[in-house]
Amino acid sequence: MKSVYKITLLFGITILVSSCHNTSAPNYQYFPNMYESVGYETYSESNAFKDGKEAQLPAEGSINRGFEPFDYENSTAGYELAKANLKSPLAVEDRNSEKGKELYDIYCMTCHGSAGNGKGKLVEREKFLGVPSYADRVITEGSIYHVVTYGLNSMGSHSNQLNPQERWLVADYVLKLKSEL
Repeated sequence: MKSVYKITLLFGITILVSSCHNTSAPNYQYFPNMYESVGYETYSESNAFKDGKEAQLPAEGSINRGFEPFDYENSTAGYELAKANLKSPLAVEDRNSEKGKELYDIYCMTCHGSAGNGKGKLVEREKFLGVPSYADRVITEGSIYHVVTYGLNSMGSHSNQLNPQERWLVADYVLKLKSEL
């Protein structure tokens, strides 16, 4: 009988303790700085760094997350090296002609035309003159990738708009257009 009283008392205390829990008020947090970080203003003063400013330059030699370095320099010599040596790293199954066409239509067609003949809308409206046809040029996938990355003559760089894989897809589609001209 004593054990029944003990079990009943234990059950009653459990109910009493659990009923006192208020779900609208937060519980205690262990190490609250992990959940609620201390906010710093970018250009405010701070004694956390030697120069007393919060804003710091990136560490020397660091690169942005997701950035892939391009080993060919932005010069005529770099263009010629890329034209001769650079090959697409995309496997055959990764070469998506539909995606390449979609990107080409967005970024290239307005100047180079839908067939790659250099007669896009901006050329027809005489906003840009002298846009070459792909049939008139000796181009390789490496030279196309170099031009899309750095730009050439009045064409600007598209490396901010297209990631490396998208640039290779565009280069593949441009070679497809060249073969059809």
